[in-house]
Amino acid sequence: MFRIARVALAATASLIAMPLAAAPLTAEESQALRDEVRALQARLAAIEARLGEAPPGTAPAAASPASAPAAASAAASVASPDATVIGWKGSPQFTSGDRSFKVKGRIQLDAGYVSKPRGIVDRGLGFSNEVRRIRLGGEGKLGSGFGYKLELELSDNKVGLVDTFVTYDRGPWQISIGNQNQFQSLDELTGDTTGSLMERAAFTDAFNFERRLGIAVQYHRKDILLQAGVFSDDIDALADSSDGPNGGDENNSFSIDGRAVYAPKLGGTQVHLGGSAHLRMLNRLSDAPTRYRQRPFLHSTNSRILATPNIFVDRELNYGLEVAAIHGRWHTAGEANWLDAIGPGPNSRFFGGYAEIGYFLTDDSRTYRNGIFGGAKPSSPFGKGGIGAIQLNLRYDYLDLNDGAIRGGTQNGWFAGIIWTPVEYLRFNLNYGYLAYTGAAIRAGGRTDYGMHVGGARVELDF
Repeated sequence: MFRIARVALAATASLIAMPLAAAPLTAEESQALRDEVRALQARLAAIEARLGEAPPGTAPAAASPASAPAAASAAASVASPDATVIGWKGSPQFTSGDRSFKVKGRIQLDAGYVSKPRGIVDRGLGFSNEVRRIRLGGEGKLGSGFGYKLELELSDNKVGLVDTFVTYDRGPWQISIGNQNQFQSLDELTGDTTGSLMERAAFTDAFNFERRLGIAVQYHRKDILLQAGVFSDDIDALADSSDGPNGGDENNSFSIDGRAVYAPKLGGTQVHLGGSAHLRMLNRLSDAPTRYRQRPFLHSTNSRILATPNIFVDRELNYGLEVAAIHGRWHTAGEANWLDAIGPGPNSRFFGGYAEIGYFLTDDSRTYRNGIFGGAKPSSPFGKGGIGAIQLNLRYDYLDLNDGAIRGGTQNGWFAGIIWTPVEYLRFNLNYGYLAYTGAAIRAGGRTDYGMHVGGARVELDF
């Protein structure tokens, strides 16, 4: 089709040019014909640029000021609003009008070491390594405000669904239906490939934060972000097989969740103030107990140093506060989170929180968008005149699983991390931490109060 158009335009230009040689013209007529020929040449050049096959040894004719509007009009007529544009954001991204599609993926490879206090017999400690996550999927827009995201993840030697939902956007509003996060905390919602350390704060795991199936509504305008939703349970817990061989569809768990964020920009400082609240009715296999427990930081070990005994819980009330700021190379963040485990027996209240500070050694800054932290796009990528982005992070991490007769132990953790981002989408993460435990669930020669050193390294690719 474009070849036919090219031939037709060339023939037309020749026909127009023929009278120039056949008969004398006034200066005005000659200039008008020349402008028309240049406009046709510009249209031909635009078509050939789309095809990527300009004739060898030729170049588009330079347009005179009089012919520039015609050339612009010609180029605009070629760029159809439905034309497919292929971009690159770590992987191919296809855009056609208000529709788009992008391939998404993630690779995280971990290795680490947890010291063994004298007297502990636990094969989960010492050296360990794993494929932390392998994720593959895609996201896109269907047009008319509708979009989607679908991701499969290999983790803990099983494949499961992570973000899997359909969205509808209209102005400042967004509705999402499917498997998704429930707005639990800043650290939980920040991506695992853009976080400050290899793993999130201890309370996010101990309090069983996870994606669940539900419907959520978000409102975001200027400095205000409001999020709310109603959720059932995680996909695995909703499966028939989770009820046992004699069970049925017994899982009627649901929760009501909400989060509010105020994020003004004060001069050169991005401020984040947030709070969340969650009420969950377990309603599943009511005779099954619940435990709250936590690893010694690394996911590659399956040892739970802190753990409550079995508790019969009917409902959970969770609420938290968030504060953070970004200023140039610096960032700081802190959270406090409480969990009330309510059941037929005495109620229990547990607490967790952290405080952190980070600084870039290079001329880079942490990004922030839609109420969460993002990663860094190196200002001077490796191999292109720079070394990439280098960030140092320090964190204090506290967890208390003691309340009354329930003794799950406490953790005081001090962590340091260095993150090297040579190019966008690729990070190398090196962490060290010291964990001081009181009332640990795993005894060390009769002792329940002791300390442990932990170190870890991760290679992570996210696109």
